[in-house]
Amino acid sequence: MALPHLTQEQKMDALKKAQEMRSKRAEVRSKLKSGSLTLNDILASADDEVISRMRVTYLLQSLPQVGKVTSEKIMREIGINENRRVQGLGTRQKEQLLKRLG
Repeated sequence: MALPHLTQEQKMDALKKAQEMRSKRAEVRSKLKSGSLTLNDILASADDEVISRMRVTYLLQSLPQVGKVTSEKIMREIGINENRRVQGLGTRQKEQLLKRLG
């Protein structure tokens, strides 16, 4: 599939939107790390565009006391693919995450 030809203005708009999304995701991650947001809050608002497109592994690593090894272990035990995004989590997977980390 060929990429669509974009004008310079469309490219700049896309870059601006991508930067805004990255900034918002970074803000969500910092709030998780500080404790002002909980995993339950995040999973409850999984329909938000910023949260829904966040990778689960980055989400878990943003929690206090959870690093790369721990997040990989938890995801493997629950059966979540390493490339899964929050919007792709099933009900059982969300319940298991909350049970383990909530």
